Amino acid sequence: MHLREPGFFYKETIKSGSLAAAHGGYTAVCAMPNLNPVPDCRENLEVQLKAIRETACIQVVPYGTITVGEKGEELAAYDEIVNDVCAFSDDGRGVQNDEIMREAMKKISTYNKIVAAHCEDNSLLAGGYIHKGEYAKAHGHRGICSESEWKQIERDLQLVKETGVKYHVCHISTKESVALIRKARAEGLDVTCETAPHYLTMNDSMLQEDGRFKMNPPIRSEEDREALIAGILDGTIGMIATDHAPHSAEEKSRGLEKSLMGVVGLETAFPILYTKLVKTGVLSLEKLIELMHTNPRNRFCVGTPLEEGQPASLTVYDLDKEYTINPDDFLSMGRATPFAGEKVFGACRLTMYHGSIAWKDETL
Repeated sequence: MHLREPGFFYKETIKSGSLAAAHGGYTAVCAMPNLNPVPDCRENLEVQLKAIRETACIQVVPYGTITVGEKGEELAAYDEIVNDVCAFSDDGRGVQNDEIMREAMKKISTYNKIVAAHCEDNSLLAGGYIHKGEYAKAHGHRGICSESEWKQIERDLQLVKETGVKYHVCHISTKESVALIRKARAEGLDVTCETAPHYLTMNDSMLQEDGRFKMNPPIRSEEDREALIAGILDGTIGMIATDHAPHSAEEKSRGLEKSLMGVVGLETAFPILYTKLVKTGVLSLEKLIELMHTNPRNRFCVGTPLEEGQPASLTVYDLDKEYTINPDDFLSMGRATPFAGEKVFGACRLTMYHGSIAWKDETL
């Protein structure tokens, strides 16, 4: 998820983003590093850590970057930041240079940390901004091909074989990505991945000429969506993340072509998945909890177990509560969601972090 602080306070802050997370039922989140300053050294990371200590209402654990400034040219100062980050990522940008990624993986493997990759081959983008599919063709939009995602995953998996690093793929969206990761896991590589609610519940036929349907990677075909569901069911995809990426109203008001990429998701993830996948019988509730809570906690070593005598971090949902998603009710500063107007079940009523109430429904 993206909390935008430091550097982009007009989009989101650690205070507003962590409160939105609590509103959505999260007690711990991992914050992506595309910030200003970028957390690529101790001095820069400390700016973010100070804001977290002073303003976060739940646990917020930063990512460190793979490269200096997320520019893909020089390795970040891992030794200065390794003890305070959950993993290393240049999220928002794929590392284009093979040798830089190889050296990063070699170095990060010595710390027993995770490389969490945003996989995108820039040479294949061709100016695209939505999926290169039927909607793009019918409406005259430039498309992003699936290969731009899976081709870099393919490269990275070869580098994982060479280096033995722990590897995680962020927000996968294509059927080819699922197949590659399934094969890698069958070969015994230490590889995990995640997808997001919009990729599991939407396809590109559902797009509208509105910036709230624009994110990176894009919503893809029904065939891709079905492959993601299959990957969830067979354990290839072990986690569901939000990729919460708030922007200002103006930045999301420019239509599909010119709006910035990114939608919010902290406050809609659980109800959307519960309504569309659990209540329809695709997943059990226990499986959804595993995907959203247990597996991410174990992989990234965040959160705390719920144990007798320990300060509680927990969430209370009313699974029978039906309501309509209204962005005006969000506590996030971002409002752009493709799920606006959807009727859902599963309202968060209370979130506690470390024994204190982080958020509660005012009607309680």
